[in-house]
Amino acid sequence: MGLIALVNIAFEVYMALMMARILLSWVSHNPYQPIIRFIYEVTEPVLGFFRKIIPPIGMIDISAIAAFLALGFIKSIIIKVIYFISF
Repeated sequence: MGLIALVNIAFEVYMALMMARILLSWVSHNPYQPIIRFIYEVTEPVLGFFRKIIPPIGMIDISAIAAFLALGFIKSIIIKVIYFISF
């Protein structure tokens, strides 16, 4: 497996965890359940950073959208740099 594929998988897994966190915010759940706790602990650094920068608009928190866009942008830059270095 190439480095580009590994980076792509890592970002996709992290984005899936962020999506799970967003979906969990819509339903009642036990925050002390180990899997849910893991999801919160892993995603909080990124989501918390964007929450500090982008305040909610009314009751809508758009910081997650900004986080997804930023992660997609960072992923594409990293993949392009790896591709450029490898050739």
